[in-house]
Amino acid sequence: MSIQTRKERERAEREALIVTAARELAEAEGWEAVTTRRLAAEIEYSQPVLYSHFKGKEAIMAAVAVQGCAEMAAELRTASRAAKGKRETLAAVGEAYTAFARRRPALYDAMFTLRVDLPFATPEAPAALQEAFAELRAAVEPIAAEGDDPGLLTETYWAGLHGLVTLMRSGRLPEGAHERRLELLTGHFTAEASR
Repeated sequence: MSIQTRKERERAEREALIVTAARELAEAEGWEAVTTRRLAAEIEYSQPVLYSHFKGKEAIMAAVAVQGCAEMAAELRTASRAAKGKRETLAAVGEAYTAFARRRPALYDAMFTLRVDLPFATPEAPAALQEAFAELRAAVEPIAAEGDDPGLLTETYWAGLHGLVTLMRSGRLPEGAHERRLELLTGHFTAEASR
């Protein structure tokens, strides 16, 4: 192994360590607890080493968000493949999406709630973001009515899921009716397809 290859591997390992430490700290104490000083202490590297990998906290959060989108895409894909039929697929993907957000609140915040420097809804978006959206779209597209824009319909479904998660997590919607709300959302999206 060449010296250059070893240095690249060590750099990638340090980056992964920083991202993992940020995720763990955010899940345990919230994103406000994640600072470069605290991360440097957690991973036992100096702050300049952190800054040699990431410009700051927002860049670390962006890396966490990309990683989270890849994980979400895999979970949505698994849910979609296990379902039979258009309505069941859309319902399974909606359930997987909301379960992911509820199970990993700090990760979800980095992905979709907090400000991070990532391009969304553009060809420049990282592959993991495009992949997560593509999994949502694959579930929505079959229920699109003739003349509907599948991309806009997917964005609307995503917004509905995100709204349910955000309002429930903030205590503005009671947890007890979550499954019924998902059924209503799925029912309204699939009503046109079943006609």
